[in-house]
Amino acid sequence: MGKTYVVVAEVRGGSLRQVTLEALQVVSIACQEGDSTAAVLIGSQTTKLASELADYVDGKIYSIDHPELEIYNPETYLNVMKSVFERVTPDVVVLGHTAQGRDLGPAIAAQLGAGQISDVIAIEKSDDDEAVYTRPLYAGKAFEQKQFTGGAQVVTIRPNNINPSEAAASAGEVIELDYAPSASLRSIVKDVVRKTSGKVDLTEAKIVVSGGRGVKSAEGFKPLEELADVLHGAVGASRAACDAGYCDYSMQIGQTGKVVTPEIYIACGISGAIQHLAGMSQSRVIIAINKDPEAPIFKVADYGIVGDLFEVVPLLTQEFRKVLV
Repeated sequence: MGKTYVVVAEVRGGSLRQVTLEALQVVSIACQEGDSTAAVLIGSQTTKLASELADYVDGKIYSIDHPELEIYNPETYLNVMKSVFERVTPDVVVLGHTAQGRDLGPAIAAQLGAGQISDVIAIEKSDDDEAVYTRPLYAGKAFEQKQFTGGAQVVTIRPNNINPSEAAASAGEVIELDYAPSASLRSIVKDVVRKTSGKVDLTEAKIVVSGGRGVKSAEGFKPLEELADVLHGAVGASRAACDAGYCDYSMQIGQTGKVVTPEIYIACGISGAIQHLAGMSQSRVIIAINKDPEAPIFKVADYGIVGDLFEVVPLLTQEFRKVLV
């Protein structure tokens, strides 16, 4: 018999996160003849999202819709996954390596007695047609390739590294499951206060404009925000900028912050400390703007501009606005 792959969909702001489609692409690469795919959608008012997800899943979509499921709660979501696993026994579970996935993935692995490979950035097939997963080590300085040797498997994938899945040949079957609230919950999430760097999710943004200590103040981020708005990107920051109080820690990129892999990363006034590089060095194209020609950021940058960011960034914004707006 073939393997059963289960993708745990993730929802934010009433929409499917792109990492869900990237997880489906991982499954399509890993699948062999005879394997099957299913998806799990947990949330509130998910009818439309379930239909959208069905276009990408040639299998069953288990939709669990309830107002109490609108906000992620690890205990609640794990109980829901248990009810799903009573209907389908997964061989492989794939999630995004997001805040939710990093929390839920190990719990699912423990529940299934499964092995886990986390923070996957690439997948390929071995000579025996088994999946080989690539993940970074030592803050992106090295990479390792790993395979499962048997048993149940859990995989989390880093957003924005794998191309999203395309629509399936045939629409999947949506199966709505009932949700029974548990009276024995040890914690209840009443509300989530989100601090975002703009209209675009930082971890999934195609373009990121990031500021460091060189922005000098909270006001110094305004030119970066204007440039990001024109480029339909997100604004990030180095830890130095966050520690200095120039911006909120929700914007921090680096080893102790968020990991981003955009198509274009524009570093403004960032020196390029190794801790920061750990969070953005896998970006497709890196553009550095710094008035210090010896700044370490230029060693990893594809393009560099030696100059004052308060002069360079407005000029870039002006030129991009002529072309894009």
